Amino acid sequence: MLTLRQISKHYNPGSVNELCLFEGFDLSVAEGEFVAIVGSNGSGKTSLLNIICGSIDTDAGSILVNGQDITRQKDFLRHRRIGRVYQDPSKGTCPSMTILENMSLADNKGRAYGLGRGVNKSRIARYKELLLPLGLGLEDKLHTPVGSLSGGQRQALALLMSTMTPIDFLILDEHTAALDPKTAEIIMELTERIVREKKVTTIMVTHNLRYAVEYGDRLIMMHEGKIILDRSGREKQEMDTDEIMGIFNRISVECGN
Repeated sequence: MLTLRQISKHYNPGSVNELCLFEGFDLSVAEGEFVAIVGSNGSGKTSLLNIICGSIDTDAGSILVNGQDITRQKDFLRHRRIGRVYQDPSKGTCPSMTILENMSLADNKGRAYGLGRGVNKSRIARYKELLLPLGLGLEDKLHTPVGSLSGGQRQALALLMSTMTPIDFLILDEHTAALDPKTAEIIMELTERIVREKKVTTIMVTHNLRYAVEYGDRLIMMHEGKIILDRSGREKQEMDTDEIMGIFNRISVECGN
């Protein structure tokens, strides 16, 4: 279980540009839960992910994973048990390296490196098995530089690589936003399959309200650093895109947008 307790975060403290994003923020995510988070720009969605991953520090509060306090743990230590896929497909892979080399790096995540070869050829058959269900033909392109792949292919590879080793959390930061509609659908279907098969706790930030409604066990809407809507189970199943769009638009009008 992931628990955030009384999180506070200020940007540019003491300056005219000071911004209080979180003040006494609480959130709990159960093991195996798939949470979709939506909200307007500046609502705190990506900052929340960065706080969980350790990319930015908090001013106050605590972050616990299965009861263990990781609030001051360095980000590189957290990332041993966290898989993250970014909005930009180029961020999850190394473009100058081949698919085989990228997958070999992901396969060794969290392990100590010696002076041996970085690519274990005995794992090639396994990598092909993992790539085949993607339906993108990548299993026949292991020696192709990742930089020559399409955005959708790179994002599918990044998603696969992020879950190759055992992880506690999968963090998806608008991972379909830079893709065309057809490719985005493929990536979402792949996301659903991987999350369900691996039973990995997942937090997905998205601007696509339909994806937030159709995917996941729980839907959270954020606004100005607060959770203003939190539905799961039957309540979430009974939601539709029009309802959540209505809530979103009402908030925008109230804020003068």
